[in-house]
Amino acid sequence: MSKALTHVLTRIFVNGFYQAHAGLFLFFFLFMIGAVDPGQLLNYHKTLMLALVSSPVMLLLVFAVWLLYALKSMHYVMGQINAPTQQFLYYSAVSFSKQAQLQSWFVIQAAIFLPVTLYGLVAVGVGLSNHYYILPLLIVLYLLLLMVLGAWIYTVNLNRLITGNNGPAWLYRSNRLKKPLFSLYIYHILHRLKIPFIITKGLSWLIIMSIFWLFADVKHDARVAGMAVLAIGIAHAVLVFEHQKFEQVYLTWVRNFPLSFSKRYVFAALTYSLLLLPEVVWLLSRFNLLLAVNLFLIALSMLMLLHALLSYIGLNMDRYLQWLMGLFIVLFWVMMFKLTWALIACNVLLSYWLFRQNYGRDLLAVNGK
Repeated sequence: MSKALTHVLTRIFVNGFYQAHAGLFLFFFLFMIGAVDPGQLLNYHKTLMLALVSSPVMLLLVFAVWLLYALKSMHYVMGQINAPTQQFLYYSAVSFSKQAQLQSWFVIQAAIFLPVTLYGLVAVGVGLSNHYYILPLLIVLYLLLLMVLGAWIYTVNLNRLITGNNGPAWLYRSNRLKKPLFSLYIYHILHRLKIPFIITKGLSWLIIMSIFWLFADVKHDARVAGMAVLAIGIAHAVLVFEHQKFEQVYLTWVRNFPLSFSKRYVFAALTYSLLLLPEVVWLLSRFNLLLAVNLFLIALSMLMLLHALLSYIGLNMDRYLQWLMGLFIVLFWVMMFKLTWALIACNVLLSYWLFRQNYGRDLLAVNGK
């Protein structure tokens, strides 16, 4: 690892991240400190940490929050990497070996994750002192995974830009094939978003394995599968964001087509159906047909709701993550009451209404302004 590279990256990205999000950290600090009476503060957080290391449901909710924090940090760093003022990185950082780059970026991601890591490690200590071992181990592995993923994304993205990798040859040989409108984003993923796609599917697999391992004693409960599907929806949040961005940057001409809103809505649903094909295979292999269809529709309707929500709030990642966390909590409790078909209907109706009301609004507002 190069200390010089780490020092430069720290000054640019770590210091900049904390400066840009000082208000957010202040809010959470005041919330964590001021939520209870000062005399009960230690007992409150000890109880909270014990719940974290002893309850799989609590751990899943916290993991979802940490994932959103990871997405927020990655969005900030990627935005800074692509900023014109940081173009020198393409000629200086890539002069180091990829191993040195990975190590330096890992330090950067670890520094950005420091508040989360400190709280998580204290919770691990509380869990070990109370003879909980499995969930504390998962906390450590999950935090390491998020930091390693961040370092890998930054390294690959920086080197891909400098080498000018334009995609696999087979993608260009497919130019003669007829491509339905709803398939264009899938080709865009295969061309430019391979890494986010692989990470998303990797997270989906990890979520599926973790949830069914944690809830092995009740794995036949439909609510367990429902929680897995909701978490899978959260994992696909970045790809939904990129889909909306792709439409607003590259598909502006589609607005001139004589297509009804219903057809445009169906096309978006077909796009996400293709995106969820690996999860569909898993659902059909594990559950009966009716339950598999029910779970697939939950995931699909959730992605459609996120897609329509972005047409309302614009491409603003900060607001998007706030809405995403709120929706996850609401949908989680609806799932606990087994109101799955009502959940699907509400997601479809609300997403269609938002889609119809806001389609094309601020079409070029890529930065959400």
